[in-house]
Amino acid sequence: METRKNHASRIPIVLSLLYFTLLQGIQCADNAFAPSFYSEEIYKELQNIATLLNKDIKANLGFCIKNVKNDWEEAFDFKGKLDFIDSCVKKKGDFRDRICTATEIRYYFHGFVEQGGASSANYAKPNKNCNLTSWVSGCEPGWSCSAGKNIDLKKDFKEIPYRTKNCQPCCEGFFCPQGLTCMIPCPLGSYCPMAKLNHTTGTCDPYSYQIPQGETNHTCGSADIWSGVVNNSDIFCSPGSYCPTTTRKVSCDSGYYCRMGSTHQNRCSKLSSCNPSTATQNMHAYGALLIVALSTLLIIIYNCSDQILATRERRKAKSREAAARQVRETVQARERWKAAKNVAKKGKSGLQDQLSRTFSRRKSVREAEQSKVFNQSKPATGDTFLPPVPPDSSNKSEQSSAATKAQKKEPSNLTKMMNSLENDPQGNEGFNLQIGDKNIKKQMPKGKNLHTQSQILRYAYGQIEKEKAQQEKNKNLTFSGVISMATDGEVTTRPVIEVAFKDLTLTLKGKRKHLLRCVTGKIMPGRVSAVMGPSGAGKTTFLSALAGKARGCLMSGSILINGKPESIHCYQKIIGYVPQDDIVHGNLTVEENLRFSARCRLSADMPKPDKVLIVERVIESLGLQAVRDSLVGTVEKRGISGGQRKRVNVGLEMVMEPSLLILDEPTTGLDSASSTLLLKALRREALEGVNICMVLHQPSYTLFRMFDDIIFLAKGGLTAYHGPVKKVEEYFASIGITVPDRVNPPDHFIDILEGLVKPSSGVTHEQLPVRWMLHNGYPVPPDMLHYADQIAAASSSSHTNDAIKGPDEEQSFAGEFWEDMKSNVQNHKDHIEATFLKTKDLSNRRTPGVARQYRYYVGRISKQQLREGKSQAVDYLLLLVAGAILGTLTKVNDETFGSLGYTYTVIAVSLLCKIAALRSFSLDKLQYWRESASGISSLAHFLSKDTVDLFNTIIKPVVYLSMFYFFSNPRSSFGSNYMVLVCLVYCVTGIAYAIAIYFEPAPAQLWSVLLPVVMTLIANQKRDTTLMKILVKLCYPNWALEAFITANAERYTGVWLITRCSSLMNSGYNVSDYPICLVILIFYGIAARVVAFFCLMITQKK
Repeated sequence: METRKNHASRIPIVLSLLYFTLLQGIQCADNAFAPSFYSEEIYKELQNIATLLNKDIKANLGFCIKNVKNDWEEAFDFKGKLDFIDSCVKKKGDFRDRICTATEIRYYFHGFVEQGGASSANYAKPNKNCNLTSWVSGCEPGWSCSAGKNIDLKKDFKEIPYRTKNCQPCCEGFFCPQGLTCMIPCPLGSYCPMAKLNHTTGTCDPYSYQIPQGETNHTCGSADIWSGVVNNSDIFCSPGSYCPTTTRKVSCDSGYYCRMGSTHQNRCSKLSSCNPSTATQNMHAYGALLIVALSTLLIIIYNCSDQILATRERRKAKSREAAARQVRETVQARERWKAAKNVAKKGKSGLQDQLSRTFSRRKSVREAEQSKVFNQSKPATGDTFLPPVPPDSSNKSEQSSAATKAQKKEPSNLTKMMNSLENDPQGNEGFNLQIGDKNIKKQMPKGKNLHTQSQILRYAYGQIEKEKAQQEKNKNLTFSGVISMATDGEVTTRPVIEVAFKDLTLTLKGKRKHLLRCVTGKIMPGRVSAVMGPSGAGKTTFLSALAGKARGCLMSGSILINGKPESIHCYQKIIGYVPQDDIVHGNLTVEENLRFSARCRLSADMPKPDKVLIVERVIESLGLQAVRDSLVGTVEKRGISGGQRKRVNVGLEMVMEPSLLILDEPTTGLDSASSTLLLKALRREALEGVNICMVLHQPSYTLFRMFDDIIFLAKGGLTAYHGPVKKVEEYFASIGITVPDRVNPPDHFIDILEGLVKPSSGVTHEQLPVRWMLHNGYPVPPDMLHYADQIAAASSSSHTNDAIKGPDEEQSFAGEFWEDMKSNVQNHKDHIEATFLKTKDLSNRRTPGVARQYRYYVGRISKQQLREGKSQAVDYLLLLVAGAILGTLTKVNDETFGSLGYTYTVIAVSLLCKIAALRSFSLDKLQYWRESASGISSLAHFLSKDTVDLFNTIIKPVVYLSMFYFFSNPRSSFGSNYMVLVCLVYCVTGIAYAIAIYFEPAPAQLWSVLLPVVMTLIANQKRDTTLMKILVKLCYPNWALEAFITANAERYTGVWLITRCSSLMNSGYNVSDYPICLVILIFYGIAARVVAFFCLMITQKK
């Protein structure tokens, strides 16, 4: 009520609107019309009234009138339509004394606005002319009276003038409210003819008022009220007709449609039909055609979305196979030459004798020729078997001799090739890896000058083939990037990382349980170390501690990196960590997974050919050539096998050329052959100086012997052995533990550490950690000293070392609850500190920046979206169906400007777009956690997701409006509705990001459904309290609804002005706030994205 009272003070606005329009219309009268003298005078008077009310309109009706001039011209621009004024002049003469003054107009509309425009009353409040004691004929509806004197309409009177004389029916084109004895012009879009008495009903048609009983001289006048269409629609031009003037109504022709309150008829669109006298165009034909077209498009997308990528991959595969085939042919040619050379070496002595005889024979021939020329004697003895020489052969012999000398000076290419093979069997001369161009190799050192994809592939495969050849030559060396035959065959090394740890102990915060205890040792570069032990021994915890990933624990002891007390995070860019789970992108191929990891984590300065070479090496070494173009696969879609997926999981870290590689159970789930293949690839990495450490389960003896070092952990996180694999059996034998025949040694040791097998020597599994400490001179914890006494071994078997257990103390529930709360708070604090911790970078590797990683991410996510085209097609289909249903069921209501349909639109679009946007971050949380932990930019990840989703933000409103707009047929333009929906989708997408990141998938979906429904209900509540006003302003549906309704209400002009002002007043909307609503929606979207990114940073995997 308070709001309505505030608006009630704006009465003068509506009044001024009316008169201002009159004045403007009169001022613009067509010169072709020759008005009478009185008409000209009336025009001048009305202009003065408009001047008086103009200021009131701008000050008080700004919420519903954005442009005073345009809105009132559309309502009262009577240019060429002033016949109703001239008609009234002809009937009544000078009727200026019957026109309402500015004060009377304010008085009439004050009572109307005071009731919020929602009252059904069609009369003015009592005044000096019409009250209980004075009620003249002019007080009746449709009638007016004269003031009896000329009233100067230029003045703004403070009081209503007396009008009680010469009461007559109101002129057509004007309306005379009940209780007010003056005339007000009808606005454009209205139909105000003289009423006719209906003797059956007793009312004045086409209006609903009655003439007073008992007054035989009282007849029907003109219209009696102009109000909102909800209260009274008598003067509105009826649907199916249009009113070019306020006194003439014409039915719509065929092919045209006329809405209520129209001043002209609108042509139907080409794909719709309009019957005569119809109010709306029949869009069903258009809708059916559009549904068929869009459905066909969606079906094509659904079935062919991944064909583009598949075709592209096939073309790339052909190019790659051609490059590999060309390289193989070159290598085979080289091997054939080598084989020919070896054969020649074996028969070297026989060949030399044959060559000697041949050259001797040639020498004899030359001597015989000389004797013929100079001595003219018979042929020399012993040369009779040679053919006779022609007489003119002397010149030819000289020419042949000259040619022979020239050939000796410039040996042929074949001779050069043979000489190069003889002098340097491993050289590159004459056997360039790129067939057809012998100089290109010299111009392309290490692939830096390669540009085309085929050149890059030939370079990479050539290097791999050379490494294979070296492997065959020297079994102690391998081809995994260890040997670079492109230069001088030297072994390349990486920056070394040596990790030493002393008395490393991890204890759960708030608990008394040790996860790891008194672990001392070292893992060194160039060696492959394995960590073994029974379940619960702390193997994964040990690796997590070394990698700096242990959270929620108190760590004591020291970890030294290259002999210095530095954080392992300083070397994050050159450390690879392979998790136990196979966390890879299922909707990418094997090669795409590896290539993305290499691009983002290798040095930004490394040339592209070298990056391709590294990826090809890893694919070759892990045996993934056959499946390189196959999708990894997801739970719903079958892909590569489990063993291949495990190798891809490892390859993601190998392609970044780490210096320290930590693997958590990489052989779990692999067969013996796959495990051996994987370990061979890791050993090739170790030859480059990589420090490799992994958790191992049940290895075969052959696999076990391939490791350099082994760490056995006993229960409680204690070390039972740490040293070379070759000496592990010797050590355990020295303490009385021998391996039985036909038993795998590592399995036997694990059974002993588990306590399943008891050694015959009487050693217990509890004593093994103590024996190792004593063996190496490490201090023994006080609570384990009793294990040092072998005599008391049997009596101490009941003790456990799972935790440091002091005397049991009973703790109250409140105390235990308080300790747990403190522990949880501390864990969250440590997690946030670790997330935002900035450490010094000592890796000496400059990885690509955010901009380049963003580009890589956009390419990857675009491929994933194309492969998930079926989901996108389903989303679009749901929007189509929702738009068609809501557009059909919620036709735009002129009384509410389509608020019901727009309310359902906000809910439907919010629901569908939020649930679809959840997939952006819900499905690949694990992959993101892994990538961010490896140093890949979280900002690039987030921005790329949002960038790719902008496509849906732009397209989805078009899909929805293609149905809803043409079925509901609102007056607002397609563009204005589209802009609102774009901003709405952008807003709800950002909210969905935050929900998807912070919550698990199930509660995230629940929140996505509840939020739009609840917030839309709040946005439609009455703003009767301060709290409710604040809540409504905080709800994004409020701004979307205001933008929709104001864009539609702005198109309701002329006779609709009071309806517009009444509706906007009740809703609390402002017609000028349309751009503000869009800005606020975009601001909400940006704010939601900021919150989502913050959640992305702090909600890492615990």
